[in-house]
Amino acid sequence: MGFIWILTSMLTACAAINIGSTGSHSTFTCEPITLRMCQGLSYNTTFMPNLLNHYDQQTAALAMEPFHPMVNLECSPDLRPFLCALYVPVCTEYGRVTLPCRRLCQQAKSDCYKLMDIFGVSWPEEMACNRFPDCDEPYPRAVDLLSSADATQEAPASVQRDYGFWCPRELKVDPELGYSFLGARDCSAPCPNMYFDRDKLLFARYFIGVVSIVCLSATLFTFLTFLLDVSRFRYPERPIIFYAVCYMMVSLVFFLGFLLEERVACNRSAPGLFRAATITQGSHNKACTLLFMTLYFFTMAGSVWWVVLTITWFLAAVPKWGSEAIEKKALLFHAAAWGVPGTLTVALMALNKVEGDSLSGVCFVGLYDVSALRWFLLAPLILDVAVGVALLLAGIAALNRVRMEIPLEKENQDKLVKFMIRIGVFSVLYLVPLLTVIGCYLYEQSYRSVWEITWVQERCREYHIPCPFKVERTSRPDISLFLIKYLMMLVVGIPSVFWVGSKKTCFEWASFFHGHRRKDSTVHESRQVLQEPDFTQLLLRESGAPVVRKSRGTSTQGTSTHASSTHLAMLDEPVSGSSSHAGTMRSKANSFHGSLHRSRDGRYTACSVRGAEERPPHGSMQRLHEQLQHSSSNRLDSQSRHGGSQRLDSQSRHSSVRDLSCTPQAVQSGPGNGIHRVLKEDVATA
Repeated sequence: MGFIWILTSMLTACAAINIGSTGSHSTFTCEPITLRMCQGLSYNTTFMPNLLNHYDQQTAALAMEPFHPMVNLECSPDLRPFLCALYVPVCTEYGRVTLPCRRLCQQAKSDCYKLMDIFGVSWPEEMACNRFPDCDEPYPRAVDLLSSADATQEAPASVQRDYGFWCPRELKVDPELGYSFLGARDCSAPCPNMYFDRDKLLFARYFIGVVSIVCLSATLFTFLTFLLDVSRFRYPERPIIFYAVCYMMVSLVFFLGFLLEERVACNRSAPGLFRAATITQGSHNKACTLLFMTLYFFTMAGSVWWVVLTITWFLAAVPKWGSEAIEKKALLFHAAAWGVPGTLTVALMALNKVEGDSLSGVCFVGLYDVSALRWFLLAPLILDVAVGVALLLAGIAALNRVRMEIPLEKENQDKLVKFMIRIGVFSVLYLVPLLTVIGCYLYEQSYRSVWEITWVQERCREYHIPCPFKVERTSRPDISLFLIKYLMMLVVGIPSVFWVGSKKTCFEWASFFHGHRRKDSTVHESRQVLQEPDFTQLLLRESGAPVVRKSRGTSTQGTSTHASSTHLAMLDEPVSGSSSHAGTMRSKANSFHGSLHRSRDGRYTACSVRGAEERPPHGSMQRLHEQLQHSSSNRLDSQSRHGGSQRLDSQSRHSSVRDLSCTPQAVQSGPGNGIHRVLKEDVATA
């Protein structure tokens, strides 16, 4: 079965790539026997690979070393001919293999079995006697010797064969690890990188480290800005935050790879066992597995979150969904964005497709396995780009149709245009790096076979393995291709900074560093009232039509000013013919100052009055006016100095609703117009 598997792998390699060279072992010809143990037999020529799949006589000699004591002690006269028949078989005509008889195997094994136990040598499984033909003839047969003479006299230049890739002894690994390299089992790629020298690897490692630090800083800034005001980034733009978190983790893994160098991505060399340093594969290395899980999971999750972002934009632009309606689907968004990458990560670990990357110091997928690169990197990324671009274009087209067909105020027109430009710029900043990464992967999987055959051709004599056969073209990868790939893998997370970058972000960070945080930021959601126009209603309302404001909970995108609340409070007051325009303005200002008065329980309210029936005499109205204006201006100036404009707006928002509920009661409590009653309330409170 082992021989059939080797033959199948050779045919598969030949069908996939046309390999070859005019070096050693490139033609099937007889070669003289150089093994001292097998010299002096009835034949003196052999061929390679032999019946045990040793590609040259040097490898066969190393495999025969355990049997040297038994041959030297001559435990059986049949042992030496039997071993030479397997390790250096007689060279006959091409296409015909002569095997030793079963009787020869059984006689050699029975004679030397006890001596093998003494030396601790076991009979190899590939030398089991039941694998040989049931006959009783010496080796080699007479007909084999005649065919060998004919084959030696003729020059079989037209008879050529391809041996495929044979794993060098230096790159062999333990069978239980499940490694494979270029189709050869129990083999791994050399470390450091098989394509580049030390100087290029050092430059690439520092380049990736610097870029990862930049990307980590940018994405971390985005995430911390979100934490300063969680309610600021609502759907449909909330996925940008999760997208930034994903690429923050990606850049963190690359930074750790820069610090770890080759300690995780490579296995240590073992000079005593003639083994060189090799690339880590599979999940036996826990640190490599952890780096792979984090890097691959968040790379895929970042691309899925970008698709979710385009979905939310599409829902807001085409069916005109509001923020609350989109937020109800957040559970589905999270299930898709975290579930799909998690499933792919588990599948790769089950298939043992984890590979170390000596260039960046991390562990990833598709570095040496082309099929894993195609199905677990290229296919998901291309699918995400296709779906995201389709939804993005549909959403932008819908917004443009709203701008062209529905008459909007100039202010709303400008906001809509700026929003469309912002979406377009952000999408370009994301798609250009991602498409570049996809292009690098496509180029890499197209030329990977050529690079590998070129490497085998250059190192076959050094590793003492068969050289390729008929190489039509050779090529080596350029280090700039890999630098561009790693650069774009990290840069793709930086566009999140451009979305959160604004004057409001600067003001929030300035307030944070100066310790001036808004007091209402710690108030429970049930006590925060925000009157904010719906996005769809803002776009579709007629010019000049009033906007119906609704409570939105904790959002900070809109504020209710004292002017609007005072205006709503004055709507139900009867108009007095004796009140002048100046008196009306003073009454509005005084009602606003009244809303800032503190009651006995410490709350700001406009309802803390003594009652409408406690009115001062009519003759003292002028003096009351002067006192009221003087005291109100002093209080307003004091509050402005100590609380600032942000505290004033906050107090106004909390008291505007109570103004609306309490002012009508004051209107009904006594005669006269609403303006005089507001003045009386201020006097009573003072």
